[in-house]
Amino acid sequence: MNVGVCYAQADRQIWLRLEVPEGSTIADAIELSGVLKQIPEIDLETQKVGIFGKLAKLDAPVKEGDRVEIYRKITADPTQVQRRRVA
Repeated sequence: MNVGVCYAQADRQIWLRLEVPEGSTIADAIELSGVLKQIPEIDLETQKVGIFGKLAKLDAPVKEGDRVEIYRKITADPTQVQRRRVA
């Protein structure tokens, strides 16, 4: 089954396509992708994950064509960013 795993940092994005066995979970796809070795600061205990922009748990199953996303923590308060843009 073909799925994608993506993660974006401030200076680069990673998008990996891979084959995973039927019945794989989000955690399986992330592990098999090798992204945790490429970016060791990813912490699945604290960072959220999802499929196509919808939050999901690590044990959620993936389907053919899914895009698994690992989300970074917000580093700026969105209300403050908006105020700076207006000013």
